[in-house]
Formats: sequence, C-alpha cells, structure tokens
Amino acid sequence: MAGADHAVLYRAVRLRLTDLVRDLPAAALDVEAPATPGWTVRDLVAHLAGTTADIVAGNLDGIASDTWTQAQVDARRDTPLADVLAEWERCAGTVEPRMAGLPAVQRAMLLTDAVTHEHDVRGTLGRPGARDDAAVVQAFRGVTAGLGNQLGAGTLRIAHDAGETVVGTGGPTVSVTASRFEVVRAAVGRRSLDQIGGWPWDGARRPELLVLDRFRPPRATPLVE
Repeated sequence: MAGADHAVLYRAVRLRLTDLVRDLPAAALDVEAPATPGWTVRDLVAHLAGTTADIVAGNLDGIASDTWTQAQVDARRDTPLADVLAEWERCAGTVEPRMAGLPAVQRAMLLTDAVTHEHDVRGTLGRPGARDDAAVVQAFRGVTAGLGNQLGAGTLRIAHDAGETVVGTGGPTVSVTASRFEVVRAAVGRRSLDQIGGWPWDGARRPELLVLDRFRPPRATPLVE
C-alpha cells in the first residue's frame, strides 16, 4: 500500500464512525471511553471534527498537543451531535482533498488519529469491526515507521497476520508476534506494557519497543477490546 490514498482511507473511517454514532442515545454518547479516560464517545467525535475545523481555520498552534485537542472537545461540549457530525463532514470536505499535498508524517498522523479513535469508540460500545480494514493496514505502516525511527541500533521483527515487518537497522534483536491491529493499538498507548509483554516473543521481551515516544508511558492497566 505504498501508494495508498490517505484521503480515501480517512473518508471511509469518517463515514463508518458517523454511521456508528449517528443514532446512539444520549446515554451511550456520554459513556466514558476506557481507552481515553476523561473523554466520552461524544468527546471523541468532537475531537475529530475539531481537528478538521482547526486545519481549515489554520489554528495549528500546539497542533496534536493535549491542550489543542482538549480545546476542540470543550468548544463542542454543548453542541448537538448532529451538528458536530455536520461540521466534520463540511470541514473534511476541505481537508480530504488536501491530504495528498501534506507532508508524509502529517498524512500518517491524521489517518492514524482517525483510526485510533474509531476503535476507541468501537471498544467503548462493544462494537468491534474493521480491524483488517485498509486504514488499519496503512496506520500499521505509519506506526512501524515511527517505531523504527526511534529504535536506534538493532531491529524488531514483527510477525503478523500478513507476513512480517522488520523495523530498525542492524542485526535482529528481538521478535514478537501480533496482529497489525494490535500493533497499532499498542503503538498509540492503548495496550499496557504487561499486555504487550504477554504476546509471543522470541528473545528478550521488550514491550516498550512497541510504543511510540509520544504515547509513553502507555496505559497502566490492560485494555481488552
């Protein structure tokens, strides 16, 4: 998927998530997401809509920081979900056509963020699905590139559902077996070090190697989805 169209993949995530939450009762929307303590299902959607709105508005100071994302949620706290979804659709209509022109890292971050929160919502609602979707596959490519960049000397071999991926440089150091979906969830802090350490390893167990620096330390307690 070297030539993956990030806009097409992002739009598919957006439409799936929109369909998933559009008709939920208020009680379900207000359930706190175990993957994102302090945020509800409604808040996760508000963040995604707010990200596209901020990109359109050029409000990029502190982009991707906790302050930047929390402001998106707070600004939409009292906005009806239907209006938040309409805003996301409207702003995404501007952002998606621009994605091909963004730096590769920004494209990867935008798509991986959407994939991450789709599955945060699915986990909260007990509605798993789309775990082998093309967007997850592309997110896997993005997070493994990031893991390789921060690895330093040595390599990490990941045996997964579509073969294997080796990240880093130099001689092999350790190997782990996990699905691409699980690797993505681990990389963005949605799995505890104990969970990652419990996967099949060949060589020393180094669960911290599966977590991107931005999400360290990961969650302290296991998250089963």
